[in-house]
Amino acid sequence: MIDKNENIKNKLALLPDTPGVYQYFDKTGKIIYVGKAKNLKRRVSSYFNKVHDSPKTNILVKNIYDLQYIVVKTEEDALHLENSLIKAYKPRYNVLLKDDKTYPWICLRNEYFPRVFLTRKVYKDGSKYYGPYANVHLAKTVLGLIRELYPIRTCNYALTPENIEKNRFRVCLQYHIKNCKGCCVGKISEQEYNGYIEQVRQILNGDIHQLSNH
Repeated sequence: MIDKNENIKNKLALLPDTPGVYQYFDKTGKIIYVGKAKNLKRRVSSYFNKVHDSPKTNILVKNIYDLQYIVVKTEEDALHLENSLIKAYKPRYNVLLKDDKTYPWICLRNEYFPRVFLTRKVYKDGSKYYGPYANVHLAKTVLGLIRELYPIRTCNYALTPENIEKNRFRVCLQYHIKNCKGCCVGKISEQEYNGYIEQVRQILNGDIHQLSNH
């Protein structure tokens, strides 16, 4: 019978230099970690050819008895497949090794006068989330473009009709530099504002035609 180390060594030798997703299994055959890679051979091999700074990573490697991989076309495909597998199997070490390096989403908030912003957390609150973006710079560029094109508010006020009617807010700097039309003090109707939001929604859905008609 091939022992653990020999089995891993044989699997590493067969890894391709392509994007993909890898899965690690413990001695019972249970998935304990799922990861993605731009280059499967380089990424997976890096787990086994050095001692890691993180004790948790070293413990993970010690418990790997087998591995499998799935080749995909792009790094973005790998990201989406990784997310799907983690949700399906909830591997133990994906939870233990989780840090702040999660990928951002662009959130279109479910609220009066909706905000559009980057977030690394997704909530089931009726908001619409676009992403995740493997390229953080791209996400910031898209958000920056939206804010340049449309006067979407950035404040976190609870802009309910009742609060606006009671004059509970004041316009901020964003209004004075013409980045916002003052929805907090009723200077733009909800209907007009939602017209901007509908255009933002179409852009985030990939309808670039909206940009050319702006």
